[in-house]
Amino acid sequence: MIIDSHAHFIPPSLIAAIEDRASEFASLSLAHDDKGSFGFSFAGGKPTRPASKMLSDTKGRIDWMDANKIDLQVIGGWLDMFGYEMPVDDGQRWSSMINDHLRQFCAENDRFMPLASLPMQDGGAAAMVLDEAHQQGFKGAMIGTQPKGKGGVLDDPTLTPFWETAHRNKSILFIHPVFDSGDDRVNDYGMNNAIGRITDTLIAISRIIYSGHVETYHDAKIVIGIGGSALPYVLGRMMRNYNLHKDTLADPSKALSMLYYDTLLHDPAALEFLLSAVGSDRIMLGSDMPFPIGDPSPLAVLDGLDTAVRTKLVSGVAGQLFGL
Repeated sequence: MIIDSHAHFIPPSLIAAIEDRASEFASLSLAHDDKGSFGFSFAGGKPTRPASKMLSDTKGRIDWMDANKIDLQVIGGWLDMFGYEMPVDDGQRWSSMINDHLRQFCAENDRFMPLASLPMQDGGAAAMVLDEAHQQGFKGAMIGTQPKGKGGVLDDPTLTPFWETAHRNKSILFIHPVFDSGDDRVNDYGMNNAIGRITDTLIAISRIIYSGHVETYHDAKIVIGIGGSALPYVLGRMMRNYNLHKDTLADPSKALSMLYYDTLLHDPAALEFLLSAVGSDRIMLGSDMPFPIGDPSPLAVLDGLDTAVRTKLVSGVAGQLFGL
């Protein structure tokens, strides 16, 4: 079985439910475009991008999976619609609605496995929804790098109930960059995708490494997209910083070996370096479909790998992690 561990999907039923139930969320406005799509405005904020039709194209997704010999795809929602800016009550109900439709879609389509959405603007609410998700059969959640909206951090002390719950449930936590990296310098040349996603994730992960979250909540299984988002490649510098401040920081080299990574590197040489840094027991195939910056042929980067290593990356690690 070949497993794609990193993808996004909005069930068609969720699109319909949002249209029907938008008025139930006082902090939500829909921004329709002339192509029949809509984006989201949360708590009066700037509207998101319109939701791509490809995010809800079930047939197109399965056709793509068949063409790439992918048997199962792990799907989270779309980060733009996670709504971390919403008030807590709205956010909790919003995440639960997303999860209901993801769960139902995957129950009806056995080629997919869902990751829950959580109201990360509040640690208690996120903990409650995560518990609820596990009771419903989810193995974990996809969460954004910036909880509470732009500038939020995952080591925020108010998120402690969430981290404790993830540790207790042995949750899989796929930490994913949000659309706005927080740095206006990447808004040109397509750099928000090429660079902004990486710096955003690297900052978020570095904070929970240095803060000790990775070690303290070690039963939570943290997955870092984009091949670790440069983390393995800056480990030396992070270790230098750690050695200068050992009395206040956790050890990055220890944390590196506790995380999971995907193959979304677009470069066999970069993947070889990742393998040398963390080993084949921590890396899983990932495409980031259906986004253009993703890998439309995700198996190609594995060409030339030893057969045993390739098998681990396409099925073994994800199979064990997700209990397949």
